[in-house]
Amino acid sequence: MNPTPFDQWTLKAIRYDKSMMNWLEERRYEWIALASDALQRIVAGQSVLILTDNERDWFAHYVVQSINSNARHRPFVPIYNLKELFPNVQNFTTNEEVELLYDLFSISFSSGYFVWYIGRPTSKYVKIAKGRDDNFLWIMDEDMQNNFTLKSYDELLDIKLLQLYRLFDKSLDAALFGEVLFA
Repeated sequence: MNPTPFDQWTLKAIRYDKSMMNWLEERRYEWIALASDALQRIVAGQSVLILTDNERDWFAHYVVQSINSNARHRPFVPIYNLKELFPNVQNFTTNEEVELLYDLFSISFSSGYFVWYIGRPTSKYVKIAKGRDDNFLWIMDEDMQNNFTLKSYDELLDIKLLQLYRLFDKSLDAALFGEVLFA
C-alpha cells in the first residue's frame, strides 16, 4: 500500500467519519501543521506529557486511558499525565522553576519529549506549556502561533475535544503503520 499525504488523508478521515463535524474540515490546515509534527515525534520515539487546566483533567485521564487500551492493536505510545507523574507540577510558577522542570524532563526522557497542553491561558500550568516552542498546544481563547485555538465558552467544547482526540488517534494509527506521508 502506498502512503497517502497527511493532508489528503486527514480530509478523507474527517469527511468519512460520521462522528466528525464540518467545523473540523474548515480548520484542517491549522490542525495538519500541528498534528503532523506531534505524530512524527511520537513515531520517532518521543514521549508525550499531557497537561491540562483543572477543568479538563477528565480529558487528560481519558486520553491516557484510551490511547493505550488493549483494543487498539498497535504499539503502546509513551504518554503520561504530567499531573500524575509529577504531582508537584502545580507549584512551579517562576521561569526558573519551569526551566528546572524542563531539565528534569530532558534527563528523564532521553529520547525526547513534548508537552501536550489543553486548557485556558489563565491556568497556572500555561507557563509550563509555553516553556518550549515545540509543545503541542490547544490553548483556549488565545490566538498564537503553534496553537490549535478553541473557545472555552463554546457549548460544544467537550464534544470538539473528543472529536479532535478521535482524529488524533486515527492519525496516530495511520502514522504508526506507515499509511501517511508527512511533508
